[in-house]
Amino acid sequence: MLTPEQLAALRRDIVFNAELGGCALTLHSTWGLFSPREIDEGTRLLLAHLQVRPDDDCFDLGCGYGAIGLAMATLAPQGRTLMVDKDFVAVDYATRNIRLNRLENARAQLSNGFDQVDPELRFDLIASNIPAKVGKELLALLLHDAHARLRPGGRLYLVTINGLRQYMKRNLAEVFGNYAKLKQGAHYTVALAERAHARGGVGSDS
Repeated sequence: MLTPEQLAALRRDIVFNAELGGCALTLHSTWGLFSPREIDEGTRLLLAHLQVRPDDDCFDLGCGYGAIGLAMATLAPQGRTLMVDKDFVAVDYATRNIRLNRLENARAQLSNGFDQVDPELRFDLIASNIPAKVGKELLALLLHDAHARLRPGGRLYLVTINGLRQYMKRNLAEVFGNYAKLKQGAHYTVALAERAHARGGVGSDS
């Protein structure tokens, strides 16, 4: 049986340092969140291939305690980064990590996918480390919603387990009309899809 001191230690925040977006950041996490003690392999692979412009408006889908969103906010200081998660504990820690690292161009909010996000918002870049067990129904919704929320020319970066690689290739090609495999590692694959510039002029939302 654990002692009161051991229980108290488990309740304390997990704190670690990581380099995200080329900056050394301090992260707070807790048990129950995904990969609470370190940046996981899939996220590290995604961040290694993420291309962010300084003025990109970014969206971190399923942010956890905020690793991907913090990196994007660091790399896009002239843009705005929105981070969402359906877990209120994750959103709380993401918000704390934003504040702790003084990233004034980022915020986090509770949302299951895009359902609580202001419908008027559009993004240049959406990135996500998609859980393997998210389910094909929700995954279909996320891909279609991501396409709808990207500006023409906007990019969607995803990292998934290799077992979902062919599924993602097929569905991204169907929804976006294109697919690029950026990197296949031992366990994870990073994919990119772009929303096409609409015919008839940039800025059309068709």
